[in-house]
Amino acid sequence: MTAIEKSLKLIRHKDRPNAVDYINHIFPDFVELCGDRLSGDDPSVVGGIASFLGRPVTVIGQVKGRTLEENIKYNFSMNRPEGYRKTLRLMKQAEKFHRPVICFVDTVGAYPGIEAEENGQHIAIANNLMLMMNLQVPIISVLIGDGGSGGALALCAANEIAALENAVLSVISPKACANILWKDSSRDIEAAQMLKMTANDLKSMRIIDEVILETNQGAHDNPFIVAENIRMYLEKCLNKYKNMPVKKLVELRNEKFRKIGEYATASEL
Repeated sequence: MTAIEKSLKLIRHKDRPNAVDYINHIFPDFVELCGDRLSGDDPSVVGGIASFLGRPVTVIGQVKGRTLEENIKYNFSMNRPEGYRKTLRLMKQAEKFHRPVICFVDTVGAYPGIEAEENGQHIAIANNLMLMMNLQVPIISVLIGDGGSGGALALCAANEIAALENAVLSVISPKACANILWKDSSRDIEAAQMLKMTANDLKSMRIIDEVILETNQGAHDNPFIVAENIRMYLEKCLNKYKNMPVKKLVELRNEKFRKIGEYATASEL
């Protein structure tokens, strides 16, 4: 089994921990805040306030279900505009009260239904990205499972981005990519390898900063150990930015994204 086959299998394991599991372990005093103050709430995005290292933080997570009932509740991890507007509201609140923002990313992508488009899905994601690039507090994002296209990117404009060992991030799902390229969805593994979507691929391309280890059988095998690994990573990152001037914090975040990717001038080709 190749690395990408293993990752795709494990992130879809029925017992894989979701954002709520990690939040409950790392932030036992978490208080959820609901609603976008415009049109409603989206249960597939959980957000609120908690304490970490003796200081308040804002925590946001995209949630996957395990049972059919949970999947229906969480819209099969496809976030609606209300969810992205809720994260926008919580991040503005975090900035007002000088709270670091911690994001858990796990979505197959933003909900593509016509009602979502009519409700402003595109502008909700764009507003998130615009705000995050200039937010005056530290932002730490952790990919814990699926990282699907713009739906995941909407919570990834951070100072530090980590991914669990088997998490993935891509502009398109392997099956959809195979369908577009070859009209054959059975070539999804071939497409996945071309997409370079594994945590180690992302690290080598400087899209993420660190790979957080899981257990050999995946995060579901021992969620406690994986949650502790995430907790230690968050502690390291927040200590790094604890006393950093706001101007430098924002500059480093913008500089980080300018450096992502590789390019060459015509004369170098």
